[in-house]
Amino acid sequence: MMRAIPLTAEAFAPFGQVLDPPTLPGRTYFDQRLENRRPGAHPSLSLAMRAPSSLPFRVEKMERHAFSSQSFVPLDPVRYLVLVAPHAPGGGPDMTQAAAFVASPGQGVTYGADVWHHGLTVLDAPGRFAISMWLDGTAGDEEFVDVTPFTVEAA
Repeated sequence: MMRAIPLTAEAFAPFGQVLDPPTLPGRTYFDQRLENRRPGAHPSLSLAMRAPSSLPFRVEKMERHAFSSQSFVPLDPVRYLVLVAPHAPGGGPDMTQAAAFVASPGQGVTYGADVWHHGLTVLDAPGRFAISMWLDGTAGDEEFVDVTPFTVEAA
């Protein structure tokens, strides 16, 4: 079992960047963790809608984008699960170093390139997201692996 804690920039820093909306008029840039490690890749922007899940949540798969960061920006005020793990030296996700967070309504995230993460899991209510990454149409765009199943609960 793993406990999900509130998402903060400091706790998430080893895995990427938290995209907190500005609290005052103006613009905030979030480009520190945007990465494209393939010259032939092109930017991709997609929109997704997810039905809600609830905690505790059973985790069976993880995914990564070895050559690209991936950003999720909520379009609705929803909470969602952010489950991450670094790449293990022998391959696959290092689940011994995994961390789970709950993003507050309005918070987005950028997963760094080569950071394993769980698929988008919205909590409480349906949620729509804008998703940005780089693609080149090859198998290197994304990788999915099974992990030993475990449960994530709220802290």
